[in-house]
Amino acid sequence: MTAPQKFRAACYTLEGLNSFAVVIFFNYLYFFFRDQFGFDNKQNLALAAFIGLIYTLASWQAGRLAARFGYFTALKTGFVIMAAGLLVGSQLQTAAGIIAAACVINVGMCLIWPTIEAMVSEGAVAADAVGLYNITWATTNALAYFIGGTLIEKLGYRSIFYVPLVFMLGQLALVIWLQITLGHPTAPVPDCAEGREKDGSLPAEVRTAAARTNFKQMAWLTNPFAYIAINTLLAVMPGIAAKFHLSPMLAGFVGSLWCFVRLGMFLFLWFWTGWHYRFRWLAMAFGLLIVSFATILTAPSLLLLSAAQLVFGGAIGLIYYSSLFYSMDASDTKSEHGGIHEAAIGVGNCVGPGLGAMSLLFLPQYPNSGAMAVSALLLCGFGGLFALRKKHG
Repeated sequence: MTAPQKFRAACYTLEGLNSFAVVIFFNYLYFFFRDQFGFDNKQNLALAAFIGLIYTLASWQAGRLAARFGYFTALKTGFVIMAAGLLVGSQLQTAAGIIAAACVINVGMCLIWPTIEAMVSEGAVAADAVGLYNITWATTNALAYFIGGTLIEKLGYRSIFYVPLVFMLGQLALVIWLQITLGHPTAPVPDCAEGREKDGSLPAEVRTAAARTNFKQMAWLTNPFAYIAINTLLAVMPGIAAKFHLSPMLAGFVGSLWCFVRLGMFLFLWFWTGWHYRFRWLAMAFGLLIVSFATILTAPSLLLLSAAQLVFGGAIGLIYYSSLFYSMDASDTKSEHGGIHEAAIGVGNCVGPGLGAMSLLFLPQYPNSGAMAVSALLLCGFGGLFALRKKHG
């Protein structure tokens, strides 16, 4: 295996390990607060909104820091911060203390994702790099969500700290090895094909830089709304599990279905590139996202919940894939644009749960008020997508 191949293999290994670790911690943090501190949907939504706000601010700056100080420095700093937060958080007993630790872990994570996105994109065709990147993190993400509840039942709730901590230390060691053996990470990688997708395979109206930028802007609009839905769903999943009398283990089995569908969509979109710069695909995904999200949160049966997840996972897959692909395909400063991509995710992580929490606060007599409020917000974003498309012709 050549040095460039080793470098890319190491990058994707880091990505997969980190995805597994952060899902174990952040997805099951809401179950932890429900069972350890009695948090209900309103409180978990407020917690999710607070974490999302921090992620927004930190990710935006993290991409710039990686570009300025180097990828290895950003990664090592991020893993050290996350490991420290996990270690301290595992020893704390109060809700306030653990929330503070989660914020520290969150800040460290912000240094990692924009950097890895940039590293796998340097010197590569955007379609190839983004495709393998998405498949890698989605695979370990789905597996972590699937088995996370089982880990909790077998090892206890503190395992959401200890298991990710082991992963962080392993990733830190891998980065140090990578820096020592392979040198500077931003050099072009000759094993990858040069250039982006040939213009002849694209619609005529997007063969200009301005048109590509328009699609990037539309994707940056839709992705936060996708994460409005995702993070709202994650925050209320303990409540959904309670409604159907599911243990954390069964909740992981049932609630991870959409993650596996998203993975399947990533595989499909990687091999079939006909969706590139086609507006109708992005619009269709957004519409299906809204319908499936509202159905999941209000479903009266596990059968309907599962069916809605199939649609939800597919829609999420196309929206996320579009955001990252258009970001990397239309940019030269990879880590900065990766930071913007992650900051956009943070906006969705903050706004959706925040609105849901406010709705439950002021309309407690309506248990579905949070779901309806967030669905209405998604509809606003859907209208904004068409307005942005019309503005740029």
